[in-house]
Order: sequence, then structure tokens, then C-alpha cells
Amino acid sequence: MYFEQFYLACLSHASYMIGSDGVAAVIDPQRDVGIYLEEASRNGLRIAYVIESHLHADFVSGHHELAARTGARIYLGEKAGAKFPHVAVADGDEVAFGRCRLRFLSTPGHTLESICVLVTDLDRSPEPFAALTGDTLFIGDVGRPDLSPDHTPQQLAALLYDSLHQKLLRLPDDVEVYPAHGAGSLCGRQLSAERKSTIGQQRRVNYALQASSKDDFVRLLTAELPERPGYFALDVEMNRTGAAPLAALPPIPGLSPEQVEAGQRRGALVLDTRPPAQFGAAHIPGAIQIGLAGQYASWAGILLGLDQELILLAEDPEKVEESRMRLARVGVERVSGYVADGIASWSRAGLALEQVAQISVQELDDWLANGGDRPQVVDVRKRAEWDQGRVAGALLKPLDKLNGMAGELDKSRPAAVYCKGGYRSSIGASLLQRAGIKQVINVIGGFDAWKACGLPVEI
Repeated sequence: MYFEQFYLACLSHASYMIGSDGVAAVIDPQRDVGIYLEEASRNGLRIAYVIESHLHADFVSGHHELAARTGARIYLGEKAGAKFPHVAVADGDEVAFGRCRLRFLSTPGHTLESICVLVTDLDRSPEPFAALTGDTLFIGDVGRPDLSPDHTPQQLAALLYDSLHQKLLRLPDDVEVYPAHGAGSLCGRQLSAERKSTIGQQRRVNYALQASSKDDFVRLLTAELPERPGYFALDVEMNRTGAAPLAALPPIPGLSPEQVEAGQRRGALVLDTRPPAQFGAAHIPGAIQIGLAGQYASWAGILLGLDQELILLAEDPEKVEESRMRLARVGVERVSGYVADGIASWSRAGLALEQVAQISVQELDDWLANGGDRPQVVDVRKRAEWDQGRVAGALLKPLDKLNGMAGELDKSRPAAVYCKGGYRSSIGASLLQRAGIKQVINVIGGFDAWKACGLPVEI
């Protein structure tokens, strides 16, 4: 039997293809489906089944396009309410092809329609060897229970407890666990970087499975839930109706500096995808920096939403295309153009440029120690990171809330921004500069560099 995991690091998303006797199923596909078509062709497989563990909130699925291009049928939990032709599956339903058997478990909790898929390879054993657990059970965590408009987090958490304890944890310890997300996903809090595990291992080490009762589990899971990104509900609806094929998105034109200025006047936002050092050296006034090197699309969805008109600025044409593709994966489609020839064309036109100073942690420490015009030190990490240690006197302004908290800062004083390693702080610096703070500084290397240099840490 063919079994392959496809891991999309920028979204911490895992999808799967399973094949036997020339037939294949794809589970939880990403939006750009070419990788599955190419892999199926290389292995002599025909994709006949597309299975969704649930209606995803953090990315746009390619289920609709993949089914259209292959003739496959789409399978979803019976409570999904999908608005396209599909097979609504209930607990215990199965599909079989070749020597493969896929059995569905109804596992509500993360969402009402969530399902898990038990995988049996009859050449191995008549019993399942793996469970594709979607967002029900992660490695080291379980799915967040706050994505339903009709149920409270407490109600969903109670359902999730039953799904875990009455379905998944009744499987043998050696059954392999393959979730839909890994570390960095917004769908949980403590996801591991491991790509697979076993039921037995998760039973022993997963913090959420250590709760002594359902009530304890509900309290544990609903205490201090991270804020739900605004674009999640929109992505769910795109997945419920079926997203347009990527090829249907219009090409994005290259824009002259004059056209970019005109776009800014009508409200378009320049999204600068270059690395922090390049952005800091010179950028278009008012631009927001979100680097391609990290979780670019997720941060764009969180900070900019799906409705903001965007003009992209990238290092080269290939990076423009990558930027556009990654935005489309989370449903950001309103890209009206890109800056032709990048920052060089803006500079040649003699237009104003802005900078964000980049300083080392040693320079920041010296600045703080010497007094004078001391900066506001802004920590854009999450509360849990802050609680484990921080720069003395820093102000906690988590990046996902920074747009609404920028007004709490003194615009006349310098602001030195740090995060864990320097990625989020550059984004934060661009937001604060756009908000009107006159002197913004990005701290290179972030808190990791601060600790590595043995500088004082406040707890």
C-alpha cells in the first residue's frame, strides 16, 4: 500500500495520500493541488476519493478543485453542511479500494463535523495500523474548541473529551497517529514538531489527555484560549462552498511607482515580503513587512484580513508569485498588483523612503543602561512566552493585538521591538511605524539572542 504525508511548513499543515491497486485517496488537501496530481501520476494512481477531516478554518482547502480535475468524490462529516456535491459520512462508514480500507469515526469537538480516518492495510493486518486524526488529536495537544458559532467552547470541549476517550483512546497503543497540523499551527496551543506518534505515546505524554475527568478537561481546554483569528470564519465558509481553482484568479500586474502611489491613495496597502534587514534599510512609506521566511500567510490573514486590497513588494518576480500563492492558501485573494522592479524602481523615481533601524541585543542593553532618551521596549511575543522571561521594563504588546494597542505607546519616544528570534518584531516594527511612532527599532535576534548573550532576564 502507498502511504505518503505532505507537510506544508508555512502553514504547519499535513495532508495525506493513500493508494492501493491503482486507486488513491487524498486527505485534507492544501489549496494548490498540483503536488497530489503529480505524485499520483508518478505512482500510477488515480485519485478517486477526497476526504476532509472537517471544514478547515486556518487554510483554504483544494478539495473542490482536486475533485473537479480528477472526478473524485468528496467525503465530509455529515454535519458539515457543505454546499457542493459530496458524500456525508457517519460513524462507522467505510470506503475500500484494493487492499486498503478506510473507516470513519465521528469525532466532534474541534468542530461538530470532525471525523477521523482509520487506515487498514490488509497486506499487514485486518486491523487498522494508523489513524488520521485531523484536528481532533495532535501530537502533544488536541484541537481548540472555540470554532463553532452555535456552541460554546465548554460544549465543544465536552464533545471532544467523549470523542477522544470513547473513540481514539480505545484504539490499541501501537496504532500510529497522523494529525492535520504540527507545531506553529493556530489550531492548538502546544503542538509538537513531530510529524507522527502512536496512541500509546499520546496517552502517556499529551497534556490534554492527563485530565482526571471530563470537567477537568473542559476547564483545562477552555482556560485562556488564544484569540481566534478573524479570518477563520471566512475560510470555513470558503471551504463549505468550495474555493475557486487557483487558475481562475486573475494575473497580477506589475505597477509603476505612480500606480502604487495611486493605489495607496485609494486605500491599498503595500505588503513588503522581503527579509527584515532589506525592509529596514529602505521601504515604501506606510508599507507593512511580513517576511516570506516565516508564517507569512497566517500573519497576513491575522493582521490584514481577507478584504484589504494589497500591492506586493518582493525581492524578485519568483518571490512575487510565491507571495501570491501563499496568500491564496489562506483566502487572501485581493491582490491588485506588485511593485515592478521592486524597491529599486521606487528609488529611481526619487520618491521618499523610510527605514527601520536594526540594533543588536548588546546595543539595546547599553542603551537601557546608559539612561538618557530611553526607548520603550515592546515585546510582541505571546503571553506564555512573556511569562517565561522578558527584558526588564518591557511592555507586552502581542503581535496579533498590536494594531489595537499601538495607541497605548508614546509616539514621541523611540520604540525598540523584540520577539523570540526577530521575525515577528520586524512585522511589529512596521505596524508601529505605520501607526505614527517616529523612531522604531527592530532588535536583531530577539529574546533568544538576549539570553544567549547572558543579559539579565526578568521573570
